[in-house]
Amino acid sequence: MRIHRHFIIHKPYGFLSQFINNQTKRKKKLLGELDFDFPEKTMAIGRLDVKSEGLLLLTTDGKVSDYITTRGKVEKEYYVQVNGQITEKEIEELKNGVEIGFDGKKYMTKSCVVFAINTPNFPDRSKKIRDDRHGPTSWISITLQEGKFRQVRKMTSAVGFPTLRLVRVRVGSIFLNDLKSGEVKEVKTLT
Repeated sequence: MRIHRHFIIHKPYGFLSQFINNQTKRKKKLLGELDFDFPEKTMAIGRLDVKSEGLLLLTTDGKVSDYITTRGKVEKEYYVQVNGQITEKEIEELKNGVEIGFDGKKYMTKSCVVFAINTPNFPDRSKKIRDDRHGPTSWISITLQEGKFRQVRKMTSAVGFPTLRLVRVRVGSIFLNDLKSGEVKEVKTLT
C-alpha cells in the first residue's frame, strides 16, 4: 500500500500553483523552485493565480485532492485588500452574490461570508502594491465554498472595488497561521 504525503505551503506572489509550466512564452516561477524536496507525483489542490498569495495544499493522493476541490464543499477564506474604502452596501452585495463573467457567460456567485477586517499583519509583498498617494485601501474577508477562475478578483471588481492583494488564509480547518512566504510544512492529513 502506498503511503501518501501531504503539505501546506505559503505560496509566494509571482509563483504558479504547479510544478510544470506548459507555456513556452514566458518563464514563470514554479512550486518546485521552493526550498523543499517534494516527492514524485505531488500535486497542488486547487490553485492560486500568479498574483495571489497564501495557503496552498499539496498532496500525493488524488482522492484527497478530488474531495477538497469538487466533492467536499470545503470553505476557502481569503483576506482581500481592495482599492478604496469599501462600505457595508458593497459588502452586502458580495454576501448575497454578484454577477461575474465565467467561460464567456454570466455567472451569479453563491452567497458567502464577507466582512470588513483591520489591516492584517502580513509582511510586505515582494512586489510593491502601490503607495498611499493613490488613495485609501481597505481589507475584507471573503469565505467561499466555490472557486471559479479568479472569482474573488471578479467579485470585488463587480462592486467597484478592484482587488489589490489577495491572500488565502484558510482551507477547511487548515490555516495559514504564521507560515512565512515560501515556507513548506509537511502534515499528517488535509481532511
